[in-house]
Amino acid sequence: MGKKRVKLSEQVRRAVDESGMSRVAICRSIGMHESVMSRFMTGKGGLQQDSLDRLADLLGLDLSVIARGKARRTTRKGKVTK
Repeated sequence: MGKKRVKLSEQVRRAVDESGMSRVAICRSIGMHESVMSRFMTGKGGLQQDSLDRLADLLGLDLSVIARGKARRTTRKGKVTK
């Protein structure tokens, strides 16, 4: 049986926790209100795409995209790589 898939939101929460930065510093760096971050981190709210993009850039996250059943990685400029 395959591994259980970890949701993207949980992966981002883990990256925030493991970043070594305070949530306040992260929010200030990306222009996000602290209450938005708090709701996201507790699972009571989501993030808008632009906020997620800024957060991923700050934390150096690479996100995988599923295309035709195969996972592919994308660069920060959105180009698909193998």
